[in-house]
Amino acid sequence: MDKEIKKYNISKIVEFYMSVLEHEWIIVIDAVHAHDIEKLCIDVGISSMSTVKIVPMNLYSDTIKKLEASK
Repeated sequence: MDKEIKKYNISKIVEFYMSVLEHEWIIVIDAVHAHDIEKLCIDVGISSMSTVKIVPMNLYSDTIKKLEASK
């Protein structure tokens, strides 16, 4: 995956967790666009053997700042 992330606008792989018993991977990726993550999963073959669910997330502290600024 390290070679492939350079093809897309992906800053880094932040964390990589795997539950072997459940056959589930959780990969936290710092990227600009979800489509880039989708393309990465296709290129490295993750999507051919697993279901891929891409969930956009924000830092909790950033969300609180935005909420407080909108008051």
